[in-house]
Amino acid sequence: MTDTDSGVSHVATTPAGHLAATTAGHHPGGVERQVGKVAGTEDCTPLKFHVAVSPDAYLQLDDVVSTRRQVPGRGTVTTSGVVTEVVARHEGAAFDSDVFLIADGILPARVQEIAEVATTRVDPECYVPPRPGEVAIRATGADRDAALYFDRMAKRIPVGIGRDGEPIYVNVEFLDGTRGAHVSISGISGVATKTSFALFLLHSLFTSGALGGRAVNAKALIFSVKGEDLLFVDQPNARLDEPLRAAYGRLGLPARPFVSVGFYAPPLPGDTTGRPHVTGRTSGVTAFWWTLAEFCERELLPYVFTDVADEKNQYTMVVHQVTGRLRREARPAGNDGAVVVDGTVLRTWEETIDFISGRVTDEATRPLWAGPAVGTGTVNAFVRRLRSSQRPLTPLLRGDLSTVTDRPVDHGVDTSRHQVTVVDLHNLPERAQRFVVGVVLAAETERKEQAGPGGLLFTMIDELNKYAPRDGSSPIKDVLLDIAERGRSLGIILIGAQQTASEVERRIVSNSSIKIVGRLDPAEANRPEYGFLPKGQRQRATLARPGTMFVSQPEIPVPLAVEFPFPAWATRLSEVSEPAFSEPASADPASADPASADDSAPPAGTAAGEVRPGPFDKLPAVDDDRWLDDFDDGAVAEPPPF
Repeated sequence: MTDTDSGVSHVATTPAGHLAATTAGHHPGGVERQVGKVAGTEDCTPLKFHVAVSPDAYLQLDDVVSTRRQVPGRGTVTTSGVVTEVVARHEGAAFDSDVFLIADGILPARVQEIAEVATTRVDPECYVPPRPGEVAIRATGADRDAALYFDRMAKRIPVGIGRDGEPIYVNVEFLDGTRGAHVSISGISGVATKTSFALFLLHSLFTSGALGGRAVNAKALIFSVKGEDLLFVDQPNARLDEPLRAAYGRLGLPARPFVSVGFYAPPLPGDTTGRPHVTGRTSGVTAFWWTLAEFCERELLPYVFTDVADEKNQYTMVVHQVTGRLRREARPAGNDGAVVVDGTVLRTWEETIDFISGRVTDEATRPLWAGPAVGTGTVNAFVRRLRSSQRPLTPLLRGDLSTVTDRPVDHGVDTSRHQVTVVDLHNLPERAQRFVVGVVLAAETERKEQAGPGGLLFTMIDELNKYAPRDGSSPIKDVLLDIAERGRSLGIILIGAQQTASEVERRIVSNSSIKIVGRLDPAEANRPEYGFLPKGQRQRATLARPGTMFVSQPEIPVPLAVEFPFPAWATRLSEVSEPAFSEPASADPASADPASADDSAPPAGTAAGEVRPGPFDKLPAVDDDRWLDDFDDGAVAEPPPF
């Protein structure tokens, strides 16, 4: 059963299905069962060999096979591998029509199945080819663990069930930075279940016990861009039944939601009390924004210009000049985040844009604010792009939110309070989404640098190609590249999901120790970025059903096909059987006290007698739509780059 109504898609697997049934003919405990003999009609090499399947046995794709041979002076050498292809044919037939004669018993022939096996391990490492005629067995129990290197994984987590009905593991040392880090997940949107698998991977990390003592300081930061699906991961799924619990039990994992989750969402547009912009979940969500004082002090202006082509243009010199000027000149004005610059009080992003535009275009102040050698065309290019940010960033850059205490409202994204932090971005325009991702990641990187090694932060980003495209450069891409190249030493692990790995910066993909592929578009499957997939698996990836993933890790030379169970956590409001949302969302810190809650109060985000804005209310009127990205203000064209 496939859940396609949400941005998160899964396979509903029960003990009656693949994940729960013990495969016939498989004997746990390492009991050998002969499935055939090494074939001599095909070339056998240390890296690939073929098995002629016995008439009373079978081999399917992804089965694990072992064979042994005696090597003079070295003893017994065991060669193990994974079945990558199975071919059945008539031996003795010369023409296609012979099949009818053979079926009628007129022409003598027999059916033979040949399995192609890609070598995964040779033990001891004496790379000699398997001998034709040697017995081939289906590896189970300890033999299977040895063939797939599971026996050498001191710390491992389950990532699903293999085709043989047994768990498949990933070495945690290639996830936590010990020997490698970062995960790349690719596949078609809505079919490949990338988000579902990434969440299951985090669930396995946090509940399997593989992190040991590091689990105390292990956190996850998730950026949600597909509706409010991820605002309910702390709630049990209404579909959670005994068969599903048994499926999790077979993997050694508890069938429960995430137990420590913090939710953040941008403030409601036009609201001055800091209520989160959410509809399905009306409590337990905290609004986030940045005050204008923080904007100036932390030099966040470059993240306003997130177009990947921007770094090629000269106006970026103006960006950095204005950034430094704001940091030096801005002073706090009150406790609501407003600032005073050159005697002017700025409380909104619109006022800030007007102020900056005036300073860089005025002949008297332009040398100080834009630079002494900057031309009019470059300044106009800067102003044009700055003004286009007014609509998307106005809800996020604030100096006008009222407070009821003498201290500033807690409004930042804080990953230290919960094990999992979900930042909801789906109500923001794409430009605002890029701003949030860039600023939050930059802050977390700085925090980890100051804190030193020890803790782990698993950062999950969907649609990674939007933030780190293959071509061009931007502040966000620079942050992600920094994480990919040295995040392992900082304890920041990137879990990136994208439809097409071919459109993501090469260095980010290549630095990912774990590569995972779901359903792929046929054209995408032939890209060189998927060279780690054997030819047969590339073809299978174009047909894979939701919930089937191909997992590649450094220790195992052949990617393994896995299926993972349906989420035990709710992925939408309709899957929450008994909503038990935590602390109410409010800009007022005092309202977080349950003792002060008023049962008669309306849901958070809706004042008494107020109707929450409809989905189309935030669309601009015709006369108000002034700052579209393609708005032509008649400015002089920017001069070509040097």
